[in-house]
Amino acid sequence: GGTMKRRAGEREKELKKKKLLEELGENRLPYLTPADADFHQLWKTKYSKLIFRKSDTVPEELHQMVQESFLALREHDCFFQDLVRIKGKDFLTPVSRILIGNPGCTYKYLNTRLFTVPWPTEGYDIKYCSPQIHDACKALMRLNEYLHIESVKALQGQNLFETKEIKDNAVIDREQSSATSLTEQGSVSKDQSGVCVPEDDRRLKNRTSYNLTLLNYMDPLQMLYLKQEPYFGMGNMAVSWHHDENLVERSVVAVYSYSCEDSAVEESNEQELKGRDPAVWHVGLKVAWDIETPGLAIPLHQGDIYLMLDDLNMTHQHCVLAGLSPRFSSTHRVADSSRGTLEYILGQCELALQNLQTDSDSMALSLKSLEAAVVKQVEEIHNEVEFEWLRQFWFQGKRYLKCTDWWLKPMAKLEEFWRKMEIMTSLVLSEVRKEQQIEEQRNETVSCFLLLLKERQKLRKEWTAR
Repeated sequence: GGTMKRRAGEREKELKKKKLLEELGENRLPYLTPADADFHQLWKTKYSKLIFRKSDTVPEELHQMVQESFLALREHDCFFQDLVRIKGKDFLTPVSRILIGNPGCTYKYLNTRLFTVPWPTEGYDIKYCSPQIHDACKALMRLNEYLHIESVKALQGQNLFETKEIKDNAVIDREQSSATSLTEQGSVSKDQSGVCVPEDDRRLKNRTSYNLTLLNYMDPLQMLYLKQEPYFGMGNMAVSWHHDENLVERSVVAVYSYSCEDSAVEESNEQELKGRDPAVWHVGLKVAWDIETPGLAIPLHQGDIYLMLDDLNMTHQHCVLAGLSPRFSSTHRVADSSRGTLEYILGQCELALQNLQTDSDSMALSLKSLEAAVVKQVEEIHNEVEFEWLRQFWFQGKRYLKCTDWWLKPMAKLEEFWRKMEIMTSLVLSEVRKEQQIEEQRNETVSCFLLLLKERQKLRKEWTAR
């Protein structure tokens, strides 16, 4: 049901997009840059949950550590283009990436699961392939801590701003409705203040406790072709319009940007230049599915930071517009880890294997239960561990080994569990063939079992073709 709903939603979005582009024809929607008079007013009214920090607000020592870590990771060939799946077709991303974060964490986007290169975390034995990679992961962990603190402050500031705005509106409402009785006025102000109960520290922490960062790297001059931004005519895109996926609801996304600018790529000072400067990297923003509100194109320079607060990632879309110099970014996220951690999938495997027993004398394996619900749960976990974990990991090749071998032991353990689940599948088949099974129970077990086997066969064919 969830998959069908999602597909219907995607189809609806595609139709909207197609219709919007047809309506636009050659007439592009307007967008503003900092050079435009109404830019700051538009930002304040329509994009207020985007917070920007110029590089000079960040400690110099942190800049140095982070920028050295980017260069070290590039030197060790640790950035990889991902093969992602869109509408049943595989595409290589123009941007090269690496995921760094909490040990055992993963992040899934466009049907591709990335596995974290763990940053040096207390209590974990992590061996890195070189001291430089260790230092780079440590620096990004420091950046992560810094951005967490900044994000908490920004959310607190946002809450205060909204509280003040609601109180101000309440005052205006009271002044305008002079006919309103004193009692009613009192209840209005009481209700309004009730809306603005400050968010407790725990919730703020949950929405800003970044468990990973997705690092991006691209040299636009090495790209043969870059897509043109379709709605506003903003020029070359490194990353198309999107919402970030697989995040904790209303969590902040924090981005540190580092474009390797030199004297060859200077920002144009010519006032007559219309629109954004194509030599400079920008982040583009637009209100999702809105053709009335102008977009924004905000220039990004060495060490600039921006934060997407609260529900901005849901209500708006963003893209990255390529400049001329190579650029790195570190995008810190609170990934939804409900089904995306090593701890979760190991727990699922152990749950499935509870239905397997070994005879103490003969050591023969058998199933404890053939109930349809139990068989269904086991086979679903069987599919999950194979297609969401083992195949996703090995499909990426041995690229993680350029940084660390940390994932090899957990993967060996998952493979061992998977082999036992293959035996369990065979045991179900041999049991349902036996005559002594009650027909009604057997039919129920067989029908749900066959559905999952067909799904497995289909997915195996897809992965083999990939």
